[in-house]
Amino acid sequence: MFIDTATIHIAAGNGGNGAVSFHREKYVAAGGPDGGDGGRGGNIVFAADSNLSTLMDFRYRRKYAAQNGEDGRGGRCSGKNAPDLVIRVPRGTVIRDAESGLVIADISGDAPVVVARGGRGGWGNVHFATPTRQIPKFAKPGGKGEELEVRLELKLIADVGLVGFPNVGKSTLISTISAAKPKIANYHFTTLSPVLGVVRVGPEASFVAADIPGLIEGAAEGVGLGHDFLRHVDRCRLLLHVVDVSGSEGRDPKEDFEKINKELEQFSATLAQRPQMVIGNKCDIASPEQIADFRAFVEEKGLRFLPVSAATRQGVDALPGTVYEQLRLLPPVAVYEPEYVRPNPALQDPRAFTVTRAEDGAWEVDAPWLERILEGSDVSDYESLQYFQRQLADGGVIARLVELGVQENDTIRIGEFEFDYVF
Repeated sequence: MFIDTATIHIAAGNGGNGAVSFHREKYVAAGGPDGGDGGRGGNIVFAADSNLSTLMDFRYRRKYAAQNGEDGRGGRCSGKNAPDLVIRVPRGTVIRDAESGLVIADISGDAPVVVARGGRGGWGNVHFATPTRQIPKFAKPGGKGEELEVRLELKLIADVGLVGFPNVGKSTLISTISAAKPKIANYHFTTLSPVLGVVRVGPEASFVAADIPGLIEGAAEGVGLGHDFLRHVDRCRLLLHVVDVSGSEGRDPKEDFEKINKELEQFSATLAQRPQMVIGNKCDIASPEQIADFRAFVEEKGLRFLPVSAATRQGVDALPGTVYEQLRLLPPVAVYEPEYVRPNPALQDPRAFTVTRAEDGAWEVDAPWLERILEGSDVSDYESLQYFQRQLADGGVIARLVELGVQENDTIRIGEFEFDYVF
């Protein structure tokens, strides 16, 4: 079966840590801090690759992580920014947030798309020097890179989609108007994956047609190969509805026409409104009365009817030109606008925290910003500890603990760091 979806885990690189370093040079006393900043973590970037046609590779590799930024060094030397990790996917791949299902990006154009951003580099201790704190023994660690679980969904990019019941002659038709060579046989479900073919109309004019595998009643609910194939029709600008006008399979062509359109409508109301032309195939074995009756049925609905025979090429030679002229009047291929809204750090409280009482009686402070400060601090150093305590007070943590009834010598826990509360 055609693999057109995959779920992967992506992690942008963390920013490099700022350095704690002090200038040392002969004959230069008290050179001061000179720790450089860390480099930026690598982004996760998705890019379209026209040479790829499936998401099969993502079935075997599910985790992608960019490099972390380089740590800062002494002498005010900043660490290198990490290179971006570029993930190449087939053109037409839609990237969704795995949890919410919202569209993050549509990889249909040529421009690469950044899906997860790397963390910013941390500050070296040179940034924390003040007239009263001349030898800071702490630095700012690098920021965390974004980490996401995403679902990749491949939607074929084709101008024209051939839809219809199995065995109505779609594969034969696309093989006669393009260079595509689908497998053709006289039984149902011969085509298990969409087949694309470039249809030449002139020296510089062409369009892409996709033979969408046969639908059956109930496909919109997932019966048979269901949604897997309806997804592909979603990209097409024009639908060529192929019907066996001869009824050679023992089915009524009018009922076939109505059932397929019902499946399209149940899958997507927008898809049901897509421009459509009706191809009456197998006219070589149909009676003139059958053709005339079906033509009247189709034209009564305001649609254009084109009688052909893919097997004998009756009416086939004129078909590409007719379709191309219709395409010139239609808008370009649909591109999915992102629905996912990445949280804006500027709108969030950078010093948000919560305080809860653990079962062992300790006060647990959940404050990522405090944990980052702790990561870059030397708590055994008096000035570093003083700086950390000021952050506790300025951030409102001490006031919140007092409000909740903290007592002297109670244990305060921040991440993996614990200390006793002292008035």
